[in-house]
Amino acid sequence: MNKKVRILLTLALSTSILAAGCSSTRDQAGSEKTFTYGTMAYGPAMENVGTNPHDTYVGCIGETLFRFTENMQLEPWLARDYEQLDDYTVKIRLKNNITFSNGKKVTGQAVKACLDDLLEKNDRAPEDLKIDSITADDDSITIKSKEKVPALLNYLSDPYGCIIDVEAEEHDHIVVGTGPYLPVSVSDTEIILKKNENYWGDVKPKMDKIIVKSIPDGDTLTMAMQNGEFDAVQGLPYASLSLFQGKDTYKISQTDTSRVYQIAFNYRTPALQDLRVRKAIAMAIDKENFTKVLLHGQGTPAAGPFPAALPFGGTTVKAAPYDLDGARSLLKEAGYEDTDGDGYVDKDGKDLELRYLTYTSRQELPLLAESAQDSLKKIGIKLAINATDNYKPFRKNGEFDLYANAIVTAPTGDPEYYFTTHLLKASPYNFGCYQSDKMEALEEQLRNTYGAENRAKIAIQMEQLALDDCAYIYAAHLRMSFVMRKGVEGFTAHPSDYYEIRPELDKE
Repeated sequence: MNKKVRILLTLALSTSILAAGCSSTRDQAGSEKTFTYGTMAYGPAMENVGTNPHDTYVGCIGETLFRFTENMQLEPWLARDYEQLDDYTVKIRLKNNITFSNGKKVTGQAVKACLDDLLEKNDRAPEDLKIDSITADDDSITIKSKEKVPALLNYLSDPYGCIIDVEAEEHDHIVVGTGPYLPVSVSDTEIILKKNENYWGDVKPKMDKIIVKSIPDGDTLTMAMQNGEFDAVQGLPYASLSLFQGKDTYKISQTDTSRVYQIAFNYRTPALQDLRVRKAIAMAIDKENFTKVLLHGQGTPAAGPFPAALPFGGTTVKAAPYDLDGARSLLKEAGYEDTDGDGYVDKDGKDLELRYLTYTSRQELPLLAESAQDSLKKIGIKLAINATDNYKPFRKNGEFDLYANAIVTAPTGDPEYYFTTHLLKASPYNFGCYQSDKMEALEEQLRNTYGAENRAKIAIQMEQLALDDCAYIYAAHLRMSFVMRKGVEGFTAHPSDYYEIRPELDKE
């Protein structure tokens, strides 16, 4: 997106750093003014290496037609305004002073070429946008959809909607965007950016160079920040935050996000085709302990996929309660009992042992795996954990029974994104093969409904259905924390998990 650099530098680096502007500034000694940033949220395991937003969850050193405010409300960015011509057609007018970092003017034709390329290459955008045709003139584009897409502008604000100059093509993982900084070197572990001399925005950035380094180990990232190797870091272990809190030499920017730690059930696993077994597992997960103890309070126990701050999240839905006795009773109803006294329930002479797949590049996930293993042991389920950043082959081949990951569920400020990516038969990230005719029907209804309040009502029904079916377990929502040196300004955590590197960024 998130969630994870999407500046889209979380490249968000998590998912994101949606950029925001740039200009030449030197420090008092006359040398380059450089900002160094360490993060755990960038790398091959996060599927965000590079700067081409048309590739999976890669962010871009660029900007979208619209963006989100701190309250997750839409506002124009590269766009000047828009007009909804009918339920299927929207006309978007562009600001007339926008240029790519190569100096080329951003025209309606260039935006059309970018979106055409997006629809051809991205795995999510075609299903999200439902675009039938795009026409363009010098200062606007008109998008006609195959179906009603009430959240079209929200989707266009996803990092994949960053406007790039596709005619310039991609070279060495580098594309040409409109943002304040442009990449000069990109690898799996580091991105080096320099200021965009042609930046069109009114606010000119203060830095000459930005270095983004991927540090996949939390302790290493902590020590590097303490040793002065970075100006700011994202993704510190929660236990490390106390080392920087209340210290005169550091500042911390925090915000609650829609990034959720979730566990998907694999519906191809025979034992998990029984709702009673799935529900027993859900009832055994101790979310409170995971959040308060293992996350050191830097998160909130989750009911569903969305946090309480959103109108369609939090207490609007009910998840299975934490109830070990109730979980044991459900397993017994499903025919699982500990007949040999080894501490694990069995059926037809075979222990109930499940394969748990996750990755290590997001520090909270191995902690969730350990918590789940301990919790399920209490109800007699053996959990074999496979925590590896080489998880994709296992996931692709269905070699898991439970799959845990972290995902930004509302990066577009609208609930539909999560459902279309995770809970439909054709969803690209429906790795557990969940299917529900009712879910498909509700999504069809949501897709054709305008108005935030009406959409929220449908979304709540969909969330509750997913919880009732035990398609996923939602463990906790992340509180994002940026730790920085005292002299750093303009580096602020955003609830969307985007917009990390902005032109306001400065340091003493």
